[in-house]
Amino acid sequence: MNETVQEHADQAGTLRSLSERLTDSPRMCAGGNRASRVLSVTSGKGGVGKTAVVSNIAVALGRMGKKVLIIDADLGLANIDVVFGLAPQYNLNHFFAGQNSLAEILVDGPAGVQILPAGSGVQKFTRLDASQKIRFLDDLETLPGDYDVVLIDTEAGISENVTYFNQAAQDILVVTTPEPTAITDAYALMKLLSSQFHERRFNLIVNSVRHPDEALDVYRKLTMVSNRYLDISIDFMGGIPFDRKMYESVRRQKVMVEMYPGSKVAMAFEKLATKLVAEARHAEPKGSLQFFWKRLLSLGSGT
Repeated sequence: MNETVQEHADQAGTLRSLSERLTDSPRMCAGGNRASRVLSVTSGKGGVGKTAVVSNIAVALGRMGKKVLIIDADLGLANIDVVFGLAPQYNLNHFFAGQNSLAEILVDGPAGVQILPAGSGVQKFTRLDASQKIRFLDDLETLPGDYDVVLIDTEAGISENVTYFNQAAQDILVVTTPEPTAITDAYALMKLLSSQFHERRFNLIVNSVRHPDEALDVYRKLTMVSNRYLDISIDFMGGIPFDRKMYESVRRQKVMVEMYPGSKVAMAFEKLATKLVAEARHAEPKGSLQFFWKRLLSLGSGT
């Protein structure tokens, strides 16, 4: 047996043993007994406000009394910590380098939100290998939190890490803007995840809309094209109004729902958070970090 075949066999064996362990475990999420709702927040291109969406939804959920974990999965150009004005001593780059555990990296944000921050400018972590993915999933089980919602902030585009974390999550939230290139790239991302990774359900958030009908127009365009060429369904989650105060919010490193709680933007994020909570009541729980496991096993030993 050559080295590559042996490596794939070892990976498959590890995945099987870890899956069996999780299947037998009574725990429903990291460190606790509730089933987490795990959502990836992703985009076809940068500059659409994806991280602002993640941070504002997280704080809105936290203010509703929900326990929230953010995983910053943009391992090359991370900025969740910047948005919250944090300066973590360690980040996921330290974890993947074997220097720290996830529990040692975990930091507290506003409204009780907890964050696994990533680092910036280290290219070697923009493509995780199988052993790094397995170790990451295994260490997630040791986190002390009992999370209601886990938000995965992916990097923009269609890299291997992006497809990996989107496959891992229970639900995929695609963020776009009304800009034609952003719509085109959002469609390209859904097409890739559908054709190559058999994803069939997507949720759409349209950011920076000038009037309410603009968000619906984007949804209709994407739905029309996807109905014609793809076997997918797209659920419309809502639109986030354009507001120049967002730039001030980013500059001052505070999210809109805290800085301008009565603004239309803040109310839109609160409405979105409420909708996610309502949908969670009807979602089927997938069990102990199964938001990764069944998908990983279906990918096979070549992951």
